[in-house]
Amino acid sequence: MAKGMYVPKESQPKQGKKGAASGKDKDGGRKIVAQNKKARHDYLIMDTYEAGIVLTGTEVKSLRQGRASLADGFVQIDGHEAWLHNAHIPEYSQGTWTNHAVRRKRKLLLHRDEIDKLEAKSQETGHTIVPLALYFKGGRAKAEIALAKGKREYDKRQTLREQQDRRESDRAIAAAKRRQRARER
Repeated sequence: MAKGMYVPKESQPKQGKKGAASGKDKDGGRKIVAQNKKARHDYLIMDTYEAGIVLTGTEVKSLRQGRASLADGFVQIDGHEAWLHNAHIPEYSQGTWTNHAVRRKRKLLLHRDEIDKLEAKSQETGHTIVPLALYFKGGRAKAEIALAKGKREYDKRQTLREQQDRRESDRAIAAAKRRQRARER
């Protein structure tokens, strides 16, 4: 290259590391730690929210190891604050006497209008707030919570039947495409 010559930015060499070194995920997405699959089966999800979680240091380290369970978890609004109850984050294996309690209640960070909306809706009959997932986004622990309404048994059977029908139709379409490609050869 001649001195003083213009070089487009795309062809200039990259300097330094970006991505993982800056604390962000490579794809900028979510690194899921725990999911509550049973909640999607037992409840009709009406609205979802992303909430930050107030955690101690050993809880974060335990989550980074990918260890958590939301099976019995629920969210409760108490004094205009959202709290996550019964989420199981096991003790950090290399922790000392400063380790956390496994099933303590954890504060969720939401905007005031979101908390007010959730509080009003959760007081209606049949509505509840359930945690759907725990994940890291941009290096911060987040919880996906949902305003949900309990399904009845026949609703659950109908949902399972629809999923099975969808799977069967997808299989049939894929098989037809494979047969068509085999005939073309």
